[in-house]
Amino acid sequence: MEPTVAIFSSLLPPWSTAAAVVLGLMVVLWLVSIRISDVSIVDSFWGLAFVVSAWIYRSFGAQPGWEGAGVRWLQLALVTLWGVRLSVHIALRHAGQGGEDRRYRKMRAEVGDSRFRRRSLVTVFLLQGLLVSLISIPLLFVQSAPRPDHLVWTDILGLVLFALGFSFEAVSDWQLTRFRREPANAGRVLDSGLWRYSRHPNYFGEAVLWIGFGCFALASPGGVWSLLSVALMIFLLLRVSGVKLLESDIAERRPEYRRYVESTSSFLPWIPGRRKGGHGTDSLARDIVSPGQSPRG
Repeated sequence: MEPTVAIFSSLLPPWSTAAAVVLGLMVVLWLVSIRISDVSIVDSFWGLAFVVSAWIYRSFGAQPGWEGAGVRWLQLALVTLWGVRLSVHIALRHAGQGGEDRRYRKMRAEVGDSRFRRRSLVTVFLLQGLLVSLISIPLLFVQSAPRPDHLVWTDILGLVLFALGFSFEAVSDWQLTRFRREPANAGRVLDSGLWRYSRHPNYFGEAVLWIGFGCFALASPGGVWSLLSVALMIFLLLRVSGVKLLESDIAERRPEYRRYVESTSSFLPWIPGRRKGGHGTDSLARDIVSPGQSPRG
């Protein structure tokens, strides 16, 4: 028990440093959002915040004589690939939409512009910064805790799960972006490609790749506790800012989406069922991003 406690104590400096940096950057973004009257910029930073955290963790873990440098660099490359792609995707999507995301417009209208500007520092920016700090703990274990010098089976499993999850997320984002570029598809529901098997293949992919990150952490003493962070990410995707938030009113905005719900799995990819009343042709625009989600869109 004592070695585990010592490891947790040694992880506090890199974790607190990364948290302070991320929260500081969130304050800067908040100030920018006040200037441009657009809180949506926080979503574009979601993926990059994990990249920043991981590199800070790496700087603490790069100690002379430490084992496992190859695995640490491998995971750092994977995190950077995922975070940069996600942030670029969200930034481009936001630029194409023009104006603030409808979620934030609704929050602004409910409390008033002046009050929302003040509240958004805590309820949007600092909240997302805190979530990044909590969810990134598997990255902390891989980069800053002792681990074997060689690949172990949980590392290989983590790499496979990352490849699967990243492919699902990137391909489904690409399919949706391509679909939405066509004016004829306005108001329709994308039910082909990966979207034929899941109403939220992008969220499914993100959940899987984070399980992969958690597998990398299992090679470190006490790393199993980092799976709580993975569970938090999945909970957010399913019950808070992902699936639940997106589907709370989409059927009202797109009536034919109800037929899509009847035939298609919400999260886990599955063989689509037979639709009642014919073959629907409308399209899910993932216009909600991870946690605040998120990441997405």
